[in-house]
Amino acid sequence: MKGYSAASDANSVDGDDVPIRHFGVVLSMEDWSELSDKLKQSEVEFLVEPHVRFKGLAGEQATMFVRDLSGNALEFKAFKDLSKLFDQ
Repeated sequence: MKGYSAASDANSVDGDDVPIRHFGVVLSMEDWSELSDKLKQSEVEFLVEPHVRFKGLAGEQATMFVRDLSGNALEFKAFKDLSKLFDQ
């Protein structure tokens, strides 16, 4: 399986190298925080560390990226205001 290369397999989004091909899930902020804590405690390797991007903007969101056991990039995110899901 080809490994992840930020230089060729990612786009820059708010300063992060986001994998171009990935599966994303939108969680509630509470569920996202709980998952983030569990993954950190389990010492899971992050492609993109848990953090909030677009602070103060309409699309403010908490996000993190990990790989599943098959090597697929997974994004977990939550929005400060879910009604802004598709705002930029």
